Amino acid sequence: MSGTYLGMPAFPKAAKESTKDATLRANLGHATRTIREKRARAVAELDDWDELRAAGREIKDRTLRRLDAYLLQAEQAVTAAGGTVHWAADAAEANRIVADLVKAAGEHEVVKVKSMATQEIGLNEALAAEGITAYETDLAELIVQLGDDLPSHILVPAIHRNRTEIRDIFREAMGRWGRPAPEGLTDAPGDLAEAARLHLREKFLRAKVGVSGANFLVAETGTLVVVESEGNGRMCLTLPETLISVVGIEKVIPTWQDLEVFLQLLPRSSTAERMNPYTSMWTGLGPSKGADGDGPTSFHLVLLDNGRTATLADRVGRQALRCIRCSACLNVCPVYERAGGHAYGSPYPGPIGAILTPQLRGLGTELDASLPFASTLCGACYEVCPVAIDIPEVLVHLREQAVDQGPGHRVEKAVMKAATWLLDHPAALAAAERAASATRGLHLRKLPLPGPAKAWTDTRDLPELPAEPFRDWWAEHRDRKDGTP
Repeated sequence: MSGTYLGMPAFPKAAKESTKDATLRANLGHATRTIREKRARAVAELDDWDELRAAGREIKDRTLRRLDAYLLQAEQAVTAAGGTVHWAADAAEANRIVADLVKAAGEHEVVKVKSMATQEIGLNEALAAEGITAYETDLAELIVQLGDDLPSHILVPAIHRNRTEIRDIFREAMGRWGRPAPEGLTDAPGDLAEAARLHLREKFLRAKVGVSGANFLVAETGTLVVVESEGNGRMCLTLPETLISVVGIEKVIPTWQDLEVFLQLLPRSSTAERMNPYTSMWTGLGPSKGADGDGPTSFHLVLLDNGRTATLADRVGRQALRCIRCSACLNVCPVYERAGGHAYGSPYPGPIGAILTPQLRGLGTELDASLPFASTLCGACYEVCPVAIDIPEVLVHLREQAVDQGPGHRVEKAVMKAATWLLDHPAALAAAERAASATRGLHLRKLPLPGPAKAWTDTRDLPELPAEPFRDWWAEHRDRKDGTP
């Protein structure tokens, strides 16, 4: 699957195709099962997990209530530490800021840390339009980029690929992006990792501009935090002369003490580790940075709104902004496991994507209006969420909005209106039941309805009607002498 998310079909259409892919389902099933089993063991090690979860929720909610104040505090702290803060109202503004900063540095390429925010705004494509090449350095993001693909998971973007597919991608595409894959490359994990290391190392050593996101932004000091498992992030954050970080405004937390909670919640809930192998923190240029020290000589923080303020205004939906991008909800979701991430048409797939994307982008398209319905409402996502986002509650809330606002539910509204009238008129209901029973031999298994209703009827068979309505059967049998029907 290549191209961009724009113009993708609604979830039911995309999922109908993706669930036919046996290889995809096998890859997803194996990967998600492995991750969720490891996560369950890691979480079980902590007796106070429920208390940590409650603390994470409280910190996020408290921050969101005073988000404006904490953002201004963070801006002041970053600026005082030698950084420059930029405010971006939407994706277009954020992309323009980053492109201008790269051009101002006199460069035409950047190395990137894995970042959901830059995926969200389509930064790579925007930079390419300006003649700037963005190189993904996370192993899974590299696989996606070399394969002209799209990410399908928040934590493991190439979860839909197996080792043999990755080997073939490396062999075919690495040479076009830089150092070719070694001769005779196998699909052994160690060989694939070594091929990626050799390919990326020349980019790390050459690049003058790095682009990152951030897992957290500590307001009291202006410190940004990136947690990762491979070390590529550390290279991107320290080697380039210019560092640009694109960060959603909801990533701010008030204090270092608050950070302590999330550095326990995030690794166990995402990678099933007690602690991330690499936790990088930087504050502006820092005391050791600049011309006489290590690290970038120029730091820019781009604070991204892009629908977050509108989401914050929704008392029910705003809890989606608590998300710390751990992906635990994806790994337990039966819908995601079968449909895959691409079907969601967004960098945010799975349950969290089904509630976050429609709020960031609105419900104005068929795709976005369909996402709140991409769930069984089983509640498994809520049970594993480390910050207790009640995803089923938000899904139902957004479904109500989609029905009220979306043009695709007119047929459903008409059917409900007709059913209401029929149920209010017992004589008409009885006549309809008798007519339905009398003609049951002529009934179709599926209703051939057009338009939006077709998505509903295509996946459901009509129930087989009895030979006579219950009311007629009751009238015939209720006068038995023993008093039983």
